[in-house]
Amino acid sequence: MSNKSTVAKKLSLDDPLQFIKGVGPKRADLLKKINLETVSDALFFLPFRYEDRTQVKKIIELVPGETASFLGEVVNAGTVRIGRRRKIFEALVQDDSGFLHVKWFQFNETYMTEKVKTGRKLIFSGKPTHNKRGGGLEVIHPNTEIQSDGSSESLEIGRIVPIYHSTDGLHLKSLRKIIKNLVDNYKNLIEEFLPDKILKRYKFPTRSKAIQKAHFPPNDASIELLDKFQDSSQARLIFEEFFLLQLTLALKKRHLQVEECGQPFKTRGELIHKFMELLKFDLTKAQKKVLGEIMHYLEKNEPMNLLLQGDVGSGKTVVALISLLTGVDNDCQTALMAPTELLAEQHFLSIRPFCEALNITIALVTSSGTAKEKSLLHSSISNGTTQIIIGTHALIQKKIEFSKLGLIVVDEQHRFGVLQRDALSKKGLTPHVLIMTATPIPRSLALTLYGDMNVSFLDEFPPGRIPIETKLFYEDSRNTAYTLLEKEITEGRQAYVVCPLIEESESIDLKAAIDVSEELQNRRLPNFKIELIHGKLKKEERQKIMAAFKNGEIDVLVATTVIEVGIDVPNATVMLIEHAERFGLAQLHQLRGRVGRGKQASICLLICSHALTVDGKARLSAIVKSRDGFSIAEEDLRIRGPGDFTGTRQSGMPLLRAGNLLRDIKLLELSRREAIDLIEKDPKLEAPEHIKLKEALHHTFGNQTNLMKVI
Repeated sequence: MSNKSTVAKKLSLDDPLQFIKGVGPKRADLLKKINLETVSDALFFLPFRYEDRTQVKKIIELVPGETASFLGEVVNAGTVRIGRRRKIFEALVQDDSGFLHVKWFQFNETYMTEKVKTGRKLIFSGKPTHNKRGGGLEVIHPNTEIQSDGSSESLEIGRIVPIYHSTDGLHLKSLRKIIKNLVDNYKNLIEEFLPDKILKRYKFPTRSKAIQKAHFPPNDASIELLDKFQDSSQARLIFEEFFLLQLTLALKKRHLQVEECGQPFKTRGELIHKFMELLKFDLTKAQKKVLGEIMHYLEKNEPMNLLLQGDVGSGKTVVALISLLTGVDNDCQTALMAPTELLAEQHFLSIRPFCEALNITIALVTSSGTAKEKSLLHSSISNGTTQIIIGTHALIQKKIEFSKLGLIVVDEQHRFGVLQRDALSKKGLTPHVLIMTATPIPRSLALTLYGDMNVSFLDEFPPGRIPIETKLFYEDSRNTAYTLLEKEITEGRQAYVVCPLIEESESIDLKAAIDVSEELQNRRLPNFKIELIHGKLKKEERQKIMAAFKNGEIDVLVATTVIEVGIDVPNATVMLIEHAERFGLAQLHQLRGRVGRGKQASICLLICSHALTVDGKARLSAIVKSRDGFSIAEEDLRIRGPGDFTGTRQSGMPLLRAGNLLRDIKLLELSRREAIDLIEKDPKLEAPEHIKLKEALHHTFGNQTNLMKVI
């Protein structure tokens, strides 16, 4: 056996990138920042757009208004000041046919000075326009790359060139070269697992060919289709990613329906009637509709597996309590799991008065308490004395044993992983599960992450809630925003001030929570009580501060996003968010929902940088205009892409690498239909043509979920 074949055998798609030629430890760290750690990660890291450099033009050939690429040498470059505040970065570029000006109005001066040096040859891509002052052509904000020397030049000129998302310190040409090396050396290891019928039905290329073409398309490929992610190579890779996800969901759902038997509940019993008499308000139509759906599922022999989506303040807690009481009415224990001790305690304090009135025992389980207290509590749960148990992830500890757990409510599901939810479910004999979230999830996302569940929507607010007004301020109007805040607290209200960082970062110029807290206490608002809360504080200290804020002992709470999921403070009427452009829309909406809980009008004040991108402006405009969490979620998905918004890592699913849940909704729905059809015909994936597919599922999901136990 030759040495060459021996080496080839050792290659694996799971190989760490650090040991790949041209990478090394430093570049591996940079690649990790964009979630690239293995060969497989890099192969599925598709370009987000492409540039047609099949014909690189001379400067003299450039046509105003037509996007083109040209190779030019920098004659001179530097920062030019315009007026008092504005600066631009400008360079004069030449080739053997003429000269051209290029300009940047938004730029990092250090980076541009290093990249656009006098004498350096660069590849520019952009749309030339006439200089308004009559100085010939210029290009504003061109895409710019350093021309490589030697063999890699063919990756940059004379072809359709892939453009990837990169990170500071990792040049695009270096990333392109690394990926080309991986495609060339690992393409023969890329195995096909899609059934032949699917490949033929949709005219998909093989997996290996799809990856090669998606990264380095032939020169006759359609740029238009590639940029829309509609090329057959891209469509195939997107489809397979969705297909694997949908298969897992279809398998889990079938397992629940066919092989797991739940305890059917009798609903609308005496306990529920007594509770409704205790309520001092009428349920909304949406609450009644959702409760009807919940009762329908609880009456079935199979265990309920329901996702309840409800906007901030829509009344999910009442729905949860009625569900918990229904379980108690059926001689079962019920449990509610919250992501933080603060939120668990809030649920406990709001539910306990009803339980006491109904003669129901309730307990709070957290990591706090003495050994004796914990022992007594655990005993009351295991012998069935305690009927409703509220807690954090402490509920899934081995020491906690339930007597007869019949129903579980999980609040703010995106804070828990699949394994945590599964661990709690295993505490009972296939208990009913109700998962709640105040983070609205677009339909396409719900299909992807929760396709194994039924979904209900709580889309109506209780009467009397005053809409929260949202205002946007740029940095130079910060004083105006703080004046509005001061007016509210002078009138006896309370306020939140939220910052994205704990302490000043050297790389990102952001207002830090510590600095803001000191500035408010020492200069802006010296006559008011200011307190700082963040995730680095000890739990006891955080609880103490939040309790003091709720009791009105603190006027302004400066915080990080630790308060995104927090307690209700009806007297808090102002939410001021520094550097709002650094937050996602869903997160801003969650934060905004911390106010507006009382009878007073509330405001949300967003402060942002002038240096906003087009997407940044669109996002903040959406949050100012809309109070509807679902429309905001759709807009967030459209602008930002799935990214972290999906919460897939917390949900036990891998991050989407090829697919975009909004852009590729048709492929998502197609993959869903194919997955459901396949599982109906071959529920265990035992057919010979599905062996590779089954292996791909195992490899993709491993032990992240209990999926592999059902096939």
